[in-house]
Amino acid sequence: MQRLYDLVRRHPTWVDGVLAVILLGLSVPGIAQTWHQRGPLAQAAVLPVLLLLGVVVTLRRRATAHMLLLAALSGVAQLAFDVQVLPADFALLVAICTAAAEGPRWASRFALVGGLFAAPLAQLRWPPDIHGTSQWLFFTGIMVVPFVLAWVLGDSLRTRRAYFAQLEERAARLEREREAQSKVAVAAERARIARELHDVVAHNVSVMVVQADGAAYVLDASPEQTRAALETISGTGRQALAEMRRLLGVLRTGEHEEGGEYVPQPDVGQMDELIEQVRGTGLPVDFSVEGTARQLPSGVELTAYRIVQEALTNTRKHGGPEAGARVRLVYFDDGLGLLIEDDGRGAPHELYEDGGADGAGHGLIGMRERVGMVGGTLDAGPRPGGGFRISALLPLKGAH
Repeated sequence: MQRLYDLVRRHPTWVDGVLAVILLGLSVPGIAQTWHQRGPLAQAAVLPVLLLLGVVVTLRRRATAHMLLLAALSGVAQLAFDVQVLPADFALLVAICTAAAEGPRWASRFALVGGLFAAPLAQLRWPPDIHGTSQWLFFTGIMVVPFVLAWVLGDSLRTRRAYFAQLEERAARLEREREAQSKVAVAAERARIARELHDVVAHNVSVMVVQADGAAYVLDASPEQTRAALETISGTGRQALAEMRRLLGVLRTGEHEEGGEYVPQPDVGQMDELIEQVRGTGLPVDFSVEGTARQLPSGVELTAYRIVQEALTNTRKHGGPEAGARVRLVYFDDGLGLLIEDDGRGAPHELYEDGGADGAGHGLIGMRERVGMVGGTLDAGPRPGGGFRISALLPLKGAH
């Protein structure tokens, strides 16, 4: 049965052609009757009319509007040449249904009007053996019903197809939107991981480079300081590897493996360790906290930690050998304030203004993105008396 259904769907014109042949075969007795009972005009016109009706049925899907007009022409020819109603006239119902289902709107309206007039005209041309106007009207109304039903069926098919087309279009649109949202989510996650990797690598590698330089400088004169520097390099490297392993684990599976070495996200509570680590590289840092310390949203705490980390890394890079830094955390009722400033040379203007033509300056760009994600504000630039200043305000409620 399924094969037959697929065959019908693949070759609709052939199916319609078979239907046309069947209608012509059923009309053969009517042809003989016309030749015996009708005049010469009807005898001459009956075969052309039947052929026209056969063409209407066969090509109704390929040229719906044209076949509707051809069906109307064949009906008018029957009325004009006195060709009696034949089984092949079923083609008129088929044409009306097809026009209502697949044809343009004007064709659908034309089919409805033609169907309403077809039965009354036929009753006037070949009056039935009925006495009384009421009986004639009743019988004519009965004959109109098939034409109306054919049009209603076709219009229902049109409405159903339009409904399913709308559903398919909506499903395709939703699929496109889901794909777009997925791409946006992937891009956002990649940007977040890129910022995390930048912060981890830039800070820890900077510490390792400073310690390595110091160890090389005091290698012969002070073995104890050399050993301490190497221990700092080792610890910093392990911390960098642990955080990178956590981030790459998100890229790999998005899940934490049981017994893995992933570390939790840093927060404000680990700020003291960060400051001590920076001091160990030779950069003096004055750290102070104002207000009542309390637990903040994890996104705010991570942002605060990364801003301080990146700012101190920039101070080591651009501040010069005699630079010192000051970090100030202020707890407000509705947020957290940060102030990081140094008295060094400061970063070149293009780094904090444009991000650098050669890809440098991404640290400050990452800061602005982080602060924007939690709905805060950030100001970065040179200090009037020399050095560099970064100030940020991180609200407790992020931007919506």
